[in-house]
Amino acid sequence: MYFVANWKMFGNSKSVNSIKKVINLTKISKYKKAKIIYCPPYTILQNFAKKTRNTKINIGAQDCHYEQNFGAYTGSINAKMIKEIGANYIILGHSESRKSGDTDKKINLKIKSSLTENLKVIFCFGETLIERKNKKTYKIINHQIKSALKNVTILRNIIFAYEPVWSIGTGKVPKSKELQKTAFLIKKFLKSRFRGKYNFKLLYGGSVDNKSIHNFKLIKELDGFLIGGASKSSKKFIDIIRNFYK
Repeated sequence: MYFVANWKMFGNSKSVNSIKKVINLTKISKYKKAKIIYCPPYTILQNFAKKTRNTKINIGAQDCHYEQNFGAYTGSINAKMIKEIGANYIILGHSESRKSGDTDKKINLKIKSSLTENLKVIFCFGETLIERKNKKTYKIINHQIKSALKNVTILRNIIFAYEPVWSIGTGKVPKSKELQKTAFLIKKFLKSRFRGKYNFKLLYGGSVDNKSIHNFKLIKELDGFLIGGASKSSKKFIDIIRNFYK
């Protein structure tokens, strides 16, 4: 099971010390199968990479520029730079990035660039509240997946993350039956589109905490979780992992 900590715009050089308890957790046999990935801001990526060296924790970035080579893109960071400082994963297509200007085409280019640099992509997609109310969830999801993976060939290094926009940071979560159905249909779509070539991993993101995890863990179609606010606290993050394995 994947537990991905997305710190968003939070943290400084001292924040890296907060993961000591999480590192200790990974040494306990009961939790050794948990795949833990920390995605802090660019400014402390290298600090996290050094701190987690020789541990079972992996490091990822939250986004990148779509240009693979170096160039005149002031304020931007590309996949090559991210890989060089020790990250192995990258979150792409997050709803907050889409809101800031990420188009389907840009996300497609970012995915290709990241895969070329041997980064494992955590690709996010999901519908807004209006789209959900208009019963366009599956249409939106299918479109976002098709657009993002256009002419993408390294599919084995892509992890899919369903994150309904209306659930992120709101405390609102899909009902278990609804989420199970959505997860089932997403995997069915992926299997059909790529002819069952890969056993794709599917994560859920959106108001995941130590309480909601009890319902989520019953959904066999899910392979892990993309965790935002609750991951900033090592205690809350650990509680989520412990409650999952109870």
